[in-house]
Amino acid sequence: MKKLTSILIMAVLIFVAISILVDSESILRSVEFSLNIFKENIFPSLFPFFVLSNILVKCGFVELIGTLFKGIMGRMFRIKGAAAFVFIMSIISGNPANAKYTKELLDNGTLNKGEATKILCFTCFSNPLFIIGTVSLIFLNNKEAGILILICHYLGNIIIGVMMRNYCPSEDGGKVSFREAIDKMHNKRISNNENLGVILTNSLTTSINTLLLVLGVITTFLVITTIISETISLNSVMQSTLNGFIEMTQGLKYISMEAIPLKLKCVLAVMMLSFGGLSVHMQIMSILSDAKIKYLPFLCARVMHSLISGMMVYLLFDFWF
Repeated sequence: MKKLTSILIMAVLIFVAISILVDSESILRSVEFSLNIFKENIFPSLFPFFVLSNILVKCGFVELIGTLFKGIMGRMFRIKGAAAFVFIMSIISGNPANAKYTKELLDNGTLNKGEATKILCFTCFSNPLFIIGTVSLIFLNNKEAGILILICHYLGNIIIGVMMRNYCPSEDGGKVSFREAIDKMHNKRISNNENLGVILTNSLTTSINTLLLVLGVITTFLVITTIISETISLNSVMQSTLNGFIEMTQGLKYISMEAIPLKLKCVLAVMMLSFGGLSVHMQIMSILSDAKIKYLPFLCARVMHSLISGMMVYLLFDFWF
């Protein structure tokens, strides 16, 4: 059985190599597209937040916000208040940033593996600027549609969090105290022996390395979707949808160009955004590779999120327009 697996892997790799050589023009276009996505969307939107998050963690922001939000996070999601850092920063910056923030809290012992798995499942947000700017204005050419997609995408993740509240539950007891929050933040900051220069240098290095990993994964999956498109004969809508669930941005672009009703475009778009695409899944798992986080709960959450947000857009679309 193991030998058969090795043979199959080698056969697939040889097929991919031949496909790249035979259809090099399409592959080069895919690589160019991935570089444009990285340059225009991913790097500008993620790099500042990656650097900022590292600095905030070192300066005690997790302790501050964790103490202030422990009541909300405990009652709503049955998770430590510190998870609010991942939740809030992920809403602002989008995926795969949630994996980086989760790893930071996991590495310093703030969260255990069960809690890290749980928060990862309902913080897989797409960047709000990407949804409003790129998806709604550039792809769909309809700002109202983008706002509906954004609302349903975000509400869907919150619903997933509530549904998973009994998965690895952990609650912070006690009342919320602003003074306690300030004290914890201060103690964390003064306990950190690194000076600001070292913190900034380490933040820049880890952020750039993470973003290069993201670029590599996106490029790889765009090449895979190109090979699939050239190999499997499907109608354009099905092909665009398949591509979107493999690499999200490419699928969103081509779905917006299809001659189908806006309602269907919005439903498919929010489902792709909520699922994230296998490319985003691989980015997240690569960032967390040494943490040994379970993938199955995350995958189930993404499927449920995709279905919930898609149903919400379908039901609300006619009231929205």
